[in-house]
Amino acid sequence: MVKVKICGICHEAEIGIMNELVPDYVGFVFVKKSRHFIAPEHAGYLRSKLRDGIKSVGVFANESLKSVALCVETAGLNMVQLHGDETGEYVAALREYIRCPIMKVYKISKPIDAEKAMYSTADYVMLDGGNSGDGKTFDWSLLGRVRRKFFLSGGLNPENMQKALELEPQPYALNASSGLEANRMKDFRKVMKFILGVKSFKKSGVR
Repeated sequence: MVKVKICGICHEAEIGIMNELVPDYVGFVFVKKSRHFIAPEHAGYLRSKLRDGIKSVGVFANESLKSVALCVETAGLNMVQLHGDETGEYVAALREYIRCPIMKVYKISKPIDAEKAMYSTADYVMLDGGNSGDGKTFDWSLLGRVRRKFFLSGGLNPENMQKALELEPQPYALNASSGLEANRMKDFRKVMKFILGVKSFKKSGVR
C-alpha cells in the first residue's frame, strides 16, 4: 500500500488541510535557502495542531548533529530527512543523538546513483531528481536497479501520480510539495486529488 508524504508545510491553514485529508507524513523544511523554510519553534507549534497518526518529518541539509537533534526535540519530529551531502558516517553519528528513523535523499541522474541508494545505511531512502525543487521528474527507468523500499520525489502532482504508482518496483511512498500548490500554498483540491488517487489505487489493486 503506497503511502503519501506532503512536504513543505509552512502555514496553519495547510495543517487544516492535512488534518482533513490525512496523508501518512508531512514535511517541515529546515533548509534556510528553501522557500519552504520554517523555524523549528513554528514547526513545533504546527506539529502540535497536527492530527494524531500523521508523522512529521524534518528536512535538513548539511546541518550539524547537535542542530538536527535540537530541532527534532523542539519540533517534535517523528523522522529526519537528510537532503545534503551527508555520509554513512554522519548517519551513524546522528543515531547517537536522536531516536527516530533517518531518511537519506539520493539524487538520481545515472545508474550508479540508484546503486548508492541501494546500499544506504539510512532507515529509508528518498529518490529525487538531479535538481531538487525544480518541479520536474527524473528518468524513472533508473529505478529498476532499486531493491529496497523508497520514497519517490521530484515533480509529482495529481497528473503524473498514477504513472508513478504503476512503476516497477512500486514506490513505498510518494512525496509531493510544490506540485500541490497554488499561490505558494498547498491547494485543497490538488492535495485531495493526489491523496485520494493513491488511496483508490490501493483499493483497486491495479498494478
